[in-house]
Amino acid sequence: MPAADKVKSSWADEVELDYGGLPPSTEVIENGHKYVTEYKFNNDDKKTKVLRTYKITKQVVPKVVARRKNLPKFGDSENDKPGPNSHTTMVSEDVYMQFLSAKDEEKSNENVLDPLKNIAKCRICNGDHWSVNCPYKGTAMDTSKLMENKAPATTTTVDSGSKTGKYVPPFMKDIQKAGGPGGRGRDDTSAIRISNLSESMTEADLEELVKKFGPHNKMYLARDKNTGLCKGFAYVHFKLRKDAAAAIELLNGHGYDHLILNVEWSKPQNN
Repeated sequence: MPAADKVKSSWADEVELDYGGLPPSTEVIENGHKYVTEYKFNNDDKKTKVLRTYKITKQVVPKVVARRKNLPKFGDSENDKPGPNSHTTMVSEDVYMQFLSAKDEEKSNENVLDPLKNIAKCRICNGDHWSVNCPYKGTAMDTSKLMENKAPATTTTVDSGSKTGKYVPPFMKDIQKAGGPGGRGRDDTSAIRISNLSESMTEADLEELVKKFGPHNKMYLARDKNTGLCKGFAYVHFKLRKDAAAAIELLNGHGYDHLILNVEWSKPQNN
């Protein structure tokens, strides 16, 4: 039978007969596509035919990039075709950069240029909000701030007699407390007592509260010895009695830190 005598050979056998080995690769460009045909051996030492299809597109690049693509190759890639060779060239991933315009920079600087946002400053966390609305109020951070402010408040003054190291008789101490020979005791005529204060009250807050009424000689904020928190009352000694009267008139019944203040004249100390 003539049909049985003809045995169809594979393309690999035909290639081996024609070229005696692997033929060179070919490239064909048609309809905006490039077809690349290559021949190589696989893992089983069998000839394989690889057909790759590329889509040709035009891309506008800077002149520097176009000039760099036309540079001649050298070294192991001197005889390579245009484009990277995977055996001698490693192509890294594309790096995309985002450039900010002038409008984006203005938006980022709005918080810095806006003066209204820097009015309030929290004494607990130094944030741009009032201390009353601080989320850390009553936490360990608030307590540590109070303990730091406790040091200057607990300093006590030493009498001039004790500074010299000399012995001062008890009756001389009473005279010094009374303001000297013939003097009277503590002057409470311009002293006021502020009560119903919150535990987070500090000397700085008390100073801010009463300084607008006039100058004062001294003030005392009662604190707990163990926790260092405010005990709820304080004393302020003004230089002028009219300033103390104005403070009582305006602060008594005034809302401060979610509490209603109670301000009255300080009762004289019994000798």
